[in-house]
Amino acid sequence: MAAHPLTVGFDLDMTLIDSRPGIKAAFQALSARTGTFVDADLAVTRLGPPLEQEIRHWFPEERVAEISEVYRALYPEHAITGSPAMSGAPEAIAAVRAAGGRAVVVTAKFEPNAKLHLQHLGIEPDAVVGSLWAEAKADALREHGAQIYVGDHTGDVRGARAADALSVAVATGPCAAAELRAAGADVVLDDLIAFPAWLERYIANGGYVTEGADAASA
Repeated sequence: MAAHPLTVGFDLDMTLIDSRPGIKAAFQALSARTGTFVDADLAVTRLGPPLEQEIRHWFPEERVAEISEVYRALYPEHAITGSPAMSGAPEAIAAVRAAGGRAVVVTAKFEPNAKLHLQHLGIEPDAVVGSLWAEAKADALREHGAQIYVGDHTGDVRGARAADALSVAVATGPCAAAELRAAGADVVLDDLIAFPAWLERYIANGGYVTEGADAASA
């Protein structure tokens, strides 16, 4: 079968960026704006799913769409500058580029805010696609021809599998390594620091060139 260019998809929250400080600040601002208590410390322990899922814990269903828009409007002011890159994130993107590949970010986060995070941190993927969660991420992964998807949540594993992409999980978010393996991750790394060496081994094995190739293990 003909070779395909290497394309690697990455999740954003808790994969490329530690958005917990920024999201906490944004939820605190939302509480102040609406007068409704949101336990921001609790909210940041369950990052990954769409914003609306968290909003439902604190607001009635009929207000979820409205409050989500308020939060997204508050987000740029409160969440961007306080959210650092995860250790190894710039190097992971650079490793894909060094291999002649493309890096795309596919995230459940509102796309304009996702782009603000990446711009602030100087991380420049080839494409950013937002507002996709779990299996829905497969649409963007297929569109961009991603053979690998890197994420921290079992929802990311499901998205990779739905796209017939290799699921590389990093145990840096709310899901432990054992949970990620149980969900079907093909490879589980401690963090993105380990990704460049793993990718080098994977490419050396010819893993990304043909469909169905065995992945190098972590």
